[in-house]
Amino acid sequence: MRQMLQIMKARLLAGEDLVMVTVTASSGATPRGAGARMLVGKAGRICGTIGGGAVEYRSEGIAKTVLEEKSSRGHDFTLSREDVQNLGMICGGACNVFFHYLSAGDKDVLALAEEAETRFARGEDTWLVSDLSGGGRLYLTDKSDTALLPHLTRQPHRAQLQGKELYIEQIVTGGRVYVFGGGHVAQELVPVLSHVGFRCVVMDDRPEFADKTLFPAAEQVVLGDFRRISDFLSIGSEDYVCVMTRGHAGDTIVQAQVLRCRPCYCGVIGSRHKAAGVRKVLKEEYGLSEEALNSVTTPIGISIGAETPAEIAISIAAQLIAHRAERNRR
Repeated sequence: MRQMLQIMKARLLAGEDLVMVTVTASSGATPRGAGARMLVGKAGRICGTIGGGAVEYRSEGIAKTVLEEKSSRGHDFTLSREDVQNLGMICGGACNVFFHYLSAGDKDVLALAEEAETRFARGEDTWLVSDLSGGGRLYLTDKSDTALLPHLTRQPHRAQLQGKELYIEQIVTGGRVYVFGGGHVAQELVPVLSHVGFRCVVMDDRPEFADKTLFPAAEQVVLGDFRRISDFLSIGSEDYVCVMTRGHAGDTIVQAQVLRCRPCYCGVIGSRHKAAGVRKVLKEEYGLSEEALNSVTTPIGISIGAETPAEIAISIAAQLIAHRAERNRR
């Protein structure tokens, strides 16, 4: 979403009218669910996707009509058995799509894009609200908005409020992924996680690995002492932790500290044999509870037979995506 807003701002400043196409609700086997977006200009799709295929193709056509008429609108795709055949879909379903007309140089939209970038940079929980009953007006909000507070959830959804139909989606989450150890797996992992929307911070105690040039996609790269993590970082319950230092000693020291912070996820690279030894030390020497120790995922990542650093990174990223999706559903 951050990249889409950046592209949107640049195109609007260049004098181009745009349409932001958003899936606001879906059911059945539609290509993508609520929250899928794409940006369309006069020449067609610019970035993003709502699932590809015939639905996206037809949406591009509607977007071009919106550009001609300079007016936002909604459209319902109901994929009945006949529609399935006509649209080339495998299964039936329905989705509601809204087409936000964005006029070139629109000061309100440009201000929104600038404010969103500031919030992304700060990592502040932020929701993008679309007033579907008021011509598609877009605005940002946060938990200080008492009227909307009950509706500010992790899951994108439509809501009725004071006679208005709103679509609300969290676009910035405060949580980060803290990667301890800047070795080969970390170097493969950070760009993958960043690409799917995680904000990454890397910490290592070796200058040659705490190097920003190794992690251009990371939000921050920290050179520091693993024995004093709190001097450099502040980890909370919204954060994810991946422990992959160069050895058992480093992993143990890091876990002893981060588990007391109660992150929403803590994964540790290594074998089950290694994990058992570290667990024993954490319990006997650091006094960590069974509850804290049971919260550790090790070996980190899903089981896909991964061997190379790149494959291991994919398995870890998949696990974090699954964990994030489950948290969003809850």
